[in-house]
Amino acid sequence: MTLPPEFHDIAERVNNWGRWGADDEIGTLNLITDEVVRAAATEIRTGRRIPLALPLKEDGVQAGLIPGRVNPLHTMVQINQELFGPGTVACSDDAVTMGLQSATHWDALTHVSHSGRIYNGRPASTITAHGRSEFSGIDKARHIVSRGVLLDVARAKGLDRLPGDHAVTPDDLAEAEEFGGVTVRAGDVVLVRTGQVQVYLAGDKHGYGFPSPGLSVRTPRWFHARDVAAVANDTLTFEIFPPEIENLWLPVHALDLVEMGMHQGQNWNLEELSTACAEAGRYRFFLSAMPEPFVGGTGTPVAPVAVL
Repeated sequence: MTLPPEFHDIAERVNNWGRWGADDEIGTLNLITDEVVRAAATEIRTGRRIPLALPLKEDGVQAGLIPGRVNPLHTMVQINQELFGPGTVACSDDAVTMGLQSATHWDALTHVSHSGRIYNGRPASTITAHGRSEFSGIDKARHIVSRGVLLDVARAKGLDRLPGDHAVTPDDLAEAEEFGGVTVRAGDVVLVRTGQVQVYLAGDKHGYGFPSPGLSVRTPRWFHARDVAAVANDTLTFEIFPPEIENLWLPVHALDLVEMGMHQGQNWNLEELSTACAEAGRYRFFLSAMPEPFVGGTGTPVAPVAVL
């Protein structure tokens, strides 16, 4: 299916190619300046730390939808082995094979392409089997620490979880912003809670992935207008799935990653954070979400922590 005029209209409005120069490889992460990080540090009030990652395990969130995106396969390669002879200190080592986007993760700007292009107008052909991502690999996103803002769309509507056919709209984001008493500002990392991860936590990985609430194709304009640095949520597909426009697959990915140059995260567990923010009456915090620097990677596991 050819990308429809509606997609191209939004793409033109949110496009950031050249905004930070022709050589830029990190997109909206440029908005996380030293000043933004210093201000983010002032959001720490109690020091309470809330982990936002799902456990890395063989029975993880992946159910076979995307070929090759396997849950972590954890193998012991040595167990109590006395490497330097009998009676010496014994070592245990392990190894993991996994899809870099298999659990809680960041998508690199090269994770998707459209019309033969990736972020900043570079050819999609710069991603190769041996060279991986020549430009904008996840290793280029060297540090993601900033002010985090939770837009708890589900709680703002008085729900534990949004229905599976709910496309999160700009109006929903604004409603959650008002509900949380917070104003999203330039350089923020926005976390959008739908409550969908509850389905996986209850043991239904297939129901977690489909049908799933998620971001509408109209939300990139909202994030672009506010100069958001990155966005993550608590779903498998990030955007609503099945798509809101029939046969238009992953348009939000294409708009966020390719056009805007905005990293996005999926499979974040925002349940404990939702409760903590509601108890504190504060929906902003310091967020550390450092990418693992896989050179040329199109994504990476991440173990984010919100500090209230």
